[in-house]
Amino acid sequence: MAEKNRKYSNALANAQAQAERPEGEAIRLAQDGDATAFEYLYNLHSRRIYCLCLRMVRNTTEAQDLTQDAFLQVFRKIHTFRGESGFSTWLHRLTVNVVLMRLRKSKHVEISIDDRLSSDEGEFSSSIELGAEDLPLSGTIDRINLQNAIGELPDGYRLMFVLHDVEGYQHHEIAKILGCSVGNSKSQLHKARLRLRQILREGSRKKGIQNGKSSRLRALASRSSEVLQFAGA
Repeated sequence: MAEKNRKYSNALANAQAQAERPEGEAIRLAQDGDATAFEYLYNLHSRRIYCLCLRMVRNTTEAQDLTQDAFLQVFRKIHTFRGESGFSTWLHRLTVNVVLMRLRKSKHVEISIDDRLSSDEGEFSSSIELGAEDLPLSGTIDRINLQNAIGELPDGYRLMFVLHDVEGYQHHEIAKILGCSVGNSKSQLHKARLRLRQILREGSRKKGIQNGKSSRLRALASRSSEVLQFAGA
């Protein structure tokens, strides 16, 4: 009984020590091969990394696999972290690369993050600030419809939209994560929002058509019922 209590006390003390451990210390220990420190970093960041993966691939099983792959890469490469950026930024950059590699293997990424502004983008009005707050998309849009619309975005657009408008990263942070320019980040986000608005409009139009058909069917059924009642009178 005493031995059991001692083990419980040790386990509790270890758990409390992990909870109180600064992230910087955990990173240093993990770089030295401390498994407990790596477990602490996993527990600290795994939920957000899973959510990031889920938003990008829209599949829970694949998101779980990607989360494990991402932390496997962290285990292999944590010694390369030099603290030049925040650990979360480094971790998200690594995760995005893992997801992009999976997407490129499974299917072609329609919009490459490496695309640069080209001459055919002259359609953008000079009065539009690329990457600024998009008021039409920040209004009262049904959350479920919006989530479904985000899932329909091409992979590159969805990645940019999730990083900026969902995860809250600034363009200079996204540029570091994806290895692109700030201007390219703003351009990709602008095009992602345009495509998202188009998807939402098409969904609203289809819903309106379906509602119109339902109304006509209900009206026809009502008239048919009236005719039958008159004929039976």
